[in-house]
Amino acid sequence: MDVFSKSKRSDIMSKVSGKDTKPEVLVRKFLFSKGFRYRKNVKDLQGKPDIVLPKYKTIIFVHGCFWHGHENCEAAKLPASNIEYWTKKVTSNVTRDSQNIQSLKKTGWNVIIIWECELKVKNREKRLDSLVNEILDKI
Repeated sequence: MDVFSKSKRSDIMSKVSGKDTKPEVLVRKFLFSKGFRYRKNVKDLQGKPDIVLPKYKTIIFVHGCFWHGHENCEAAKLPASNIEYWTKKVTSNVTRDSQNIQSLKKTGWNVIIIWECELKVKNREKRLDSLVNEILDKI
């Protein structure tokens, strides 16, 4: 049972941002500082990728662990209330993500997923350094 009314919950959820999240901005600033130039939230590509590096034919999705169902991640734990709804919601997100990734790969794109938990302070430097290698290794 939700502690908020249906209209209040709807209002709360409408404020959840789908782009320019803190993890996305962090990755973009890092890439820019390393000399990479990119486009963001490209509507012409499947799934409206968060970051597109046309020169490297690479797409980067910065996924929130909860919303995209990151396996074996504490941040992806579903709420105890309304389990049926949340299971369906996250499962449909995972399915859609998988279809988008396969579609992009079929058209020749290198697709990289960065999980929100990988950008926590203790993991950030290592993950961002490996990101550069992932981009350059596909050239």
